Amino acid sequence: MSSNRVPSNQERCARAEEKSDEVLQQLNSLRKEDETLSNILAVDIWALAKTMDEFQPGFWSEFMKNREQSLRRFMSEIVHSKPVDIRRPPFLR
Repeated sequence: MSSNRVPSNQERCARAEEKSDEVLQQLNSLRKEDETLSNILAVDIWALAKTMDEFQPGFWSEFMKNREQSLRRFMSEIVHSKPVDIRRPPFLR
């Protein structure tokens, strides 16, 4: 027997809270997975650089110099290619 009863506001709020909790749990899970993958990638890069430094002394310092230059170039390109929105405060443009 199907009931055509309309859920009360309290029931709707309870269901919305359950859905909200589920979404927050999923977001937290994704954040943890993202952090774990980032840590794994960092360890992989470190291991590669450490190994290369053993075979070619000075590799790590050159790697870090190149990384710094690349990061500066990337940040410069991002800043210059970002569209200016005059509605935003100057410090966010």
